[in-house]
Amino acid sequence: MLWTILLLLFNGLLILVYVYSSRTRQKNEPPLDKGVIPWLGHALEFGKDAAKFLARMKDKHGDIFTVRVAGHYVTVLLDPNSFDEVLNDTFCLDFARSKKQLLQRIFCLQLPSIKPTAERKWMEQHFQGLSLSKLSSSMKAHLQKLLLSDQTDCQPSKWTQNGLFSLCYSLLFRAGYLTLFERIDDAPAVYKEFRKFDDLLPKLARCSLKRGERKTAALSRERLWELLSPKGVSFRLDSNSWQQSYHHFLQEEGIDAEMQNRAFLLQLWTTQCNTGPAAFWLLGFLLTNPEAMEAVKSEIRDLTLQHPLIHPLEAHSTPVFDSVLSETLRLTAAVMISREVVQDKCLRMANGQEYHLRQGDRVCLFPFLSPQNDAEIHLQPQIFKYDRFLNEDMTVKDTFYKEGKRLKYITMPWGAGTNVCVGKEFAVTTIKQFVFLFLTHLDLELCNPEDKLPPVNTSRYGFGMLQPDGDLQIRYRLKKTQPEM
Repeated sequence: MLWTILLLLFNGLLILVYVYSSRTRQKNEPPLDKGVIPWLGHALEFGKDAAKFLARMKDKHGDIFTVRVAGHYVTVLLDPNSFDEVLNDTFCLDFARSKKQLLQRIFCLQLPSIKPTAERKWMEQHFQGLSLSKLSSSMKAHLQKLLLSDQTDCQPSKWTQNGLFSLCYSLLFRAGYLTLFERIDDAPAVYKEFRKFDDLLPKLARCSLKRGERKTAALSRERLWELLSPKGVSFRLDSNSWQQSYHHFLQEEGIDAEMQNRAFLLQLWTTQCNTGPAAFWLLGFLLTNPEAMEAVKSEIRDLTLQHPLIHPLEAHSTPVFDSVLSETLRLTAAVMISREVVQDKCLRMANGQEYHLRQGDRVCLFPFLSPQNDAEIHLQPQIFKYDRFLNEDMTVKDTFYKEGKRLKYITMPWGAGTNVCVGKEFAVTTIKQFVFLFLTHLDLELCNPEDKLPPVNTSRYGFGMLQPDGDLQIRYRLKKTQPEM
């Protein structure tokens, strides 16, 4: 009997492998590339370096193609003029299913009673309008305090050496944690566990952890649940903190205490995983491009002289600074926008071509390749050009074209459509505040003037801001004359 059961299971497995391997391209479907490994397809290459793999597929098939990845068929669309066909379709394409799967896989989190519209409405209350202004002010105060307190033992003439990525991530994480959670004592412990968890998150998402890594990820995740738990935290009666508000929101939605802790970890990661890496890349590009550094410093000096009593970033536009930030995000923001095809769909491209998408497949946009690194849109896209988003009259340059058509989407670091990141304004303000404080309070230089930026960690494609594979060694010291803030 046992052998019969095993034989049936084996035969069933063979049938599944055959079914997944025997798919052929039908009329009006995108080019199909299944890879040579049954069921697995291109999963290994995709997970190792998604940008390199998808660029190869684009060269082979064009702006739309379907690939097999671990039993799933994923249609990749790389024509930004056609993105709205995916972003605006909420009937045939679904975002919630894949999101729920990732939340379960990465955070062991299930929030079935919370409607996406209710959650987004709550977020908008805190990351827009007056609430956003209060959060940004709090973040600025924490950043300034941490930046200066870390230098209390350093005289203006004494240099401190550190890795730029470690420094940026640590300072911005601690400031963000203090701003949102308002808890001081456990910030170092939370940051330590967070970095362990964040390092393994891409493998968690792809189910590719090794045995030892699975244990490390599980222990860090459990430790973070414990550290982030609001249990035992006494909120002030007059407090309307972000954490208190989110705690009340989860309670009103009927979420139990265990899932509340897991939801807090999700929020911690989504609010803190991008600003530190973004600040690293921005400062790294400035340090390795002296002309860009001088242009930003010159703009900051002029604004400081014009508005000595108020914060220059709040008093005046900063076109050079903004262009540098846009160029940084163009080169290092690598989000992947995915939808599940819940009903057969006819996708109409901007060039008039129509393609049939099958129910059960997935469709994916990868703006990092196009528009962000598309040579037809951005001249020499692999090179950092600090003035790429500036016109000659120093106004914002936002007019770019592909195939003769003006682009709606030039860069997409925060996603787009109905699921665009709610906290993008808070993130942009935070990054600019951090870099401004750094350049106005500290002398900053490379330990080795010949050093270049480290390469990217290729496993991070699809998870927001890229992270470096290595670090950039810098030295810094307090300026002899500190600006009044």
